[in-house]
Amino acid sequence: MRLDGVGRRYGVRGPWVVRGVDLDLPQRALVRVEGANGSGKSTLLRLCAGIDRPTTGRIRGRPRTAYVPERFPPALPFTALGYLTHLGRVHGLRGPAAARAAGVWLERFGAAGHAGTPLSALSKGTSQKVAVAQALLAAPELLVLDEAWTGLDAAARGELDRAVAERVADGATVLFVDHDPRRLAGAADACHRIADGRLRPAPQPSDAADRPAEAGPRVTVHAEPPGAGGELPGELPGRPVTVREPDGTARLTVPAAYSDALLRALLTARPPWHIRTVAAPAGPRSESPAGGCGAVPDAGEPDGGTAALGAVPEGSAPRAATGPAPAGSASPAVTSPAGTEGGSR
Repeated sequence: MRLDGVGRRYGVRGPWVVRGVDLDLPQRALVRVEGANGSGKSTLLRLCAGIDRPTTGRIRGRPRTAYVPERFPPALPFTALGYLTHLGRVHGLRGPAAARAAGVWLERFGAAGHAGTPLSALSKGTSQKVAVAQALLAAPELLVLDEAWTGLDAAARGELDRAVAERVADGATVLFVDHDPRRLAGAADACHRIADGRLRPAPQPSDAADRPAEAGPRVTVHAEPPGAGGELPGELPGRPVTVREPDGTARLTVPAAYSDALLRALLTARPPWHIRTVAAPAGPRSESPAGGCGAVPDAGEPDGGTAALGAVPEGSAPRAATGPAPAGSASPAVTSPAGTEGGSR
């Protein structure tokens, strides 16, 4: 998807919230947007999701899109399961398939026990789990997340990290805003900052850009090729830092959120690779210089970061990689099919 000269203001004489935005959102990419409160991040995300239309400029090539807003309206006449099943049907899933997909995502986010609870009676955290699940039901090609981790417990935040990694590994684009600079640290393919209504590339520390798996929590997978001299599959999730051992095996280090997606890619390769071990490397976390994209704050801060997902002690068998998200025809926040839109110049 491509934004060309996109601007948005409310009212003929209103101030510009964003202006002159040129942005490429390629497939199989994780893109972060940063900026101060009120800088226009949410406006930009709504434009990308198709929830809002630009005053000037053009947006071209929007694929099937899902959107998790900063605030989810819970006062709807559904139970959690009923709401997700309804949306699944709206987007092309037959009744039983829609109910199964809804159940899968409620289970993954630890909300299965609230399947029969009315949305209006859910806690803020559980409501946010439903909001995230509705965006993932139909495996969108563009997933837009506006502070989607806010309000989730640690386990659900980790599950959303994994879901993001799965979408990117499956070829989708994920565009996100999050107040925590440790969110998916080192995994972003691009980072942009909004200031004074303008979007500019954010500086990325060269070490983190060149070796993304060294920023933030990470996991190392020790894998054995199917035969002598076997080559690794192309475009592995998380852009792993790879070291080939003298015996022909490979050690691949990725951001922790991408460990499940990497395992799945190796295990489903043709022919498949054998996984020897999965481990979280010992040692202190790398820190990005202050002000850079995904800068890592002090390790002593409470939670909010990404846990070492999918890691098991060296020598233990890895847990099964998470499978793909349920397929569907469209996502609950799709507002327009792929195409071009824009305002007057």
